[in-house]
Amino acid sequence: MSELGAPSAGPLAGRVVLVTRPAGQAEPLAERLRAAGATPLVFPTLAIEPVGPPADVIARLRNPQALDWAIFVSANAVTHGLPYLLGTGSWPPRLRAAAVGAATAAALRARGVPDVVVPSAGSDSESLLALPEMQQVSGQRVGLFRGVGGRELLADTLRARGAHVEYVECYRRGRPGTDPEPLRACLRYGQLDAVTAASAHALANLVELTGTDLTPDLVALPVFVTHAHIAEAAQRLGFRRVHVTPTSDEGLLQGMMAFFATPG
Repeated sequence: MSELGAPSAGPLAGRVVLVTRPAGQAEPLAERLRAAGATPLVFPTLAIEPVGPPADVIARLRNPQALDWAIFVSANAVTHGLPYLLGTGSWPPRLRAAAVGAATAAALRARGVPDVVVPSAGSDSESLLALPEMQQVSGQRVGLFRGVGGRELLADTLRARGAHVEYVECYRRGRPGTDPEPLRACLRYGQLDAVTAASAHALANLVELTGTDLTPDLVALPVFVTHAHIAEAAQRLGFRRVHVTPTSDEGLLQGMMAFFATPG
């Protein structure tokens, strides 16, 4: 967990913001928060653990004719799923790639995947499903690269449109062995101003790590999330001040600055 630093200038000066992203994925947001004057507390509440798809799924992935589309739901899906698709080879020429958002598309392009279909606005299943390329998919074979579990909207909608969808589950979300005492101390002494979360799992783990004695202090804080379904999960967990922002780090930051700039 990062330590509190000296106050600095900026629109979020004096604010201490909890960043719950997995280890190794928090720094871009933490840097933006520092640039805005805030002090980020990096406290991972989510661990990304790779898992291997079943052998029959891997065998089908290695057949260049097995898929028409490979859809990736996150950058983690790219990191942990793309090697199963490519093996030691390159991207199959006839295979089309799609990503739910800009960060996932960037991860694909960085690994040499060309012509990624991605929404120009929004970073979720709904935005991807609204694209023209996702309308006429009857009879097409789709590999959906994702973590174990998660939302069913993308697969269900594509199947309803006539596509044959197979999950390629290549990672799972777990709870890290993070020492909760530094976080508990910050809550106990009122040193936190806001919470950020990019998944419902991260919030659920946060509540568990905090402990029931300090849960009231935690859920009283404003929490900033990047999707309505995460907001719904936050409300079920007891958070009372839930704010949905655009899915990018910049959108998250702008939403936070707007909130703290409003009197009262």
